[in-house]
Amino acid sequence: MRLKADLLLFMVAIIWGTAFVAQGVAGQYKVAYLFNGVSFMLAAVILIPFIPRGTKISADQWKWMLVAGVILFIATAMQQVGLLYTKVANASFLTSLYAVFTPFLLWISFREKPHWLDMIAVTLAGIGAFMLSTSGKFEVQPGDSIELLGSLFWALHFVVLGKFASKFDSVSFASGHFFISGLINFVIGLFIEDISILSALPLIGAILYRASLSIGIGYTLQVWGQKHTPPTDAALILGLEAVFAVIAAWMLLDQSLVFIQVVGCVIIFVGVLIAQLKEWNSGKIEHDHLVEGR
Repeated sequence: MRLKADLLLFMVAIIWGTAFVAQGVAGQYKVAYLFNGVSFMLAAVILIPFIPRGTKISADQWKWMLVAGVILFIATAMQQVGLLYTKVANASFLTSLYAVFTPFLLWISFREKPHWLDMIAVTLAGIGAFMLSTSGKFEVQPGDSIELLGSLFWALHFVVLGKFASKFDSVSFASGHFFISGLINFVIGLFIEDISILSALPLIGAILYRASLSIGIGYTLQVWGQKHTPPTDAALILGLEAVFAVIAAWMLLDQSLVFIQVVGCVIIFVGVLIAQLKEWNSGKIEHDHLVEGR
């Protein structure tokens, strides 16, 4: 059962990593909000059949679904808009910094003091992000700045899920806040983007892939996998997401990195792993890495 769970989580990492390519396709069509809107609303619908029968949504759950949905909207909007101005590799690795920022948000919000390993992780992540964004030049790309800021909201989304969403049915919560995020994205997109662009076949394929595999199936496999494998395995395997994003972008989008950017990616990845190290040593990790709206 453990081997099966590890293999499924490995599949999730591949799905989530390659989903950045789908987002990169949307970036090539210069569409962000409409792409997010349709993807997340479709994913919400896909999850509905998996909601346990008889599940009742309380007023408290509606409140936290709204909060999580708004935060997810900001995170996804920044991620997709950033992709208009940067590479898939940059976006994937900078987004992964949420794992480094999360302990500090918990400190600010819930007085949970960061571990000393978190300080090392942040230092490494900062160095790596600079190398990745600037290619060694003292000029940060605008898309990278957006992605970096967006990773803070991914971290905030993670904190909200870990502290509040765990009280409710996970599938209904996921579907609800996915729909809220998608709806806000879609409405904004109607005013600032051309909806006719969604008829492009490559974009339709990207939407279907992201909604069905990345958000729908990926989320379901993650929840099941993390119930049957040790935290160490789950954290390490899911951490490969950014690596697969770089490989997929190289193979499918012909996006390459110079050597110093590759080094930056490696440093960021090490920083993210160190941020999780204290959890591995204690034999536990936040269960609610779950509803991450990819």
